[in-house]
Amino acid sequence: MSKVAVIMGSTSDLPVMQDAIDILKEFHIEVDVDIVSAHRTPEKLFDFGKNAHNNGYSVIIAGAGGAAHLPGMVASLSPLPVIGVPVKSSNSIDGWDSVLSILQMPGGVPVATVALNGAKNAGILAAQIIGSSNSEILGRIEAYKQGLKDKVIKGAEEVKKK
Repeated sequence: MSKVAVIMGSTSDLPVMQDAIDILKEFHIEVDVDIVSAHRTPEKLFDFGKNAHNNGYSVIIAGAGGAAHLPGMVASLSPLPVIGVPVKSSNSIDGWDSVLSILQMPGGVPVATVALNGAKNAGILAAQIIGSSNSEILGRIEAYKQGLKDKVIKGAEEVKKK
């Protein structure tokens, strides 16, 4: 069974990160959620990053606002894929600081970065990573994407009737 860790810098990030949690549950993927602050709990960050692969995780989703060092630091410590979610927080520069902190990683420390507050896409990407080697999850992703397509087609038909 594959599982995803959804971590964030503080409880204020949870309303954004909830979208990742919800979509992963929709795909029937086990999710563990935790607060791991790069700046306030560095020992916890180090322990989490070093041991995530031994704790059964396949992918880590890390959300952070402001300086947003959490995703990059976790990626520097863990061999697992890390998806960074820049969070627009009350102390951010309209979210740009978070985006650039996560996006501009040095060579050798990749972080897959989604849009500002894009936790839902982070969850979908994590599911796709797992689905690349799990046909059951892949089937759920295919059904989800077919649902998106069907919704657009239905909307287009309704617009044409007006």
